[in-house]
Amino acid sequence: MAADASLTESIVQFALDNGAFRAAFVDVEKIDTDPVFRDMCASNACGNYGRCWMCPPDVGDIDALMAELKTYDIALVYQTVGELEDSYDFEGMMEAGAAHNRLVQQIRDHISPDAYGKDFSKILHLGAGGCRVCEVCAKKTGEPCRFPEKALASLEAYGVNVSKLAAAAGMKYINGQNTVTYFGAVFLGR
Repeated sequence: MAADASLTESIVQFALDNGAFRAAFVDVEKIDTDPVFRDMCASNACGNYGRCWMCPPDVGDIDALMAELKTYDIALVYQTVGELEDSYDFEGMMEAGAAHNRLVQQIRDHISPDAYGKDFSKILHLGAGGCRVCEVCAKKTGEPCRFPEKALASLEAYGVNVSKLAAAAGMKYINGQNTVTYFGAVFLGR
């Protein structure tokens, strides 16, 4: 699908104006998915596996999610890059992650069905890591998701190979020593 160039340029510019280091559109057919990337989630390095509604296994079957992605036409891929004091700067990584998540929410508010419903019949936002809408996911307290319209799964939960996604978008996966790079994407379909 060839999207209107002025529309995609304005969306890219919005992402850049609001803190993205880089942003670009990619045809979904060029996005590589593989269920092995869900294994990163299952290793539970972040501690959210089975403890967050938008993380595996609760987010859904990996094959179904990868198939769902292929029903979209284009994706806005964007990245943020945070500076770190050194490679052990965990606090800096968390601050950069929080800044990335603020950008994700700004993009979600901007690229919504209300704003782009006439251009795209479906919109899916995916971020870096698990959902960070709530400080404590309702799953941990045995409740249903508090904000299902804002809840956000990760690219990896959908099986996206983020390093290949970066390359497809003309971006670096790693942006230098003492930096941390986070990715997000908005899948758009007609």
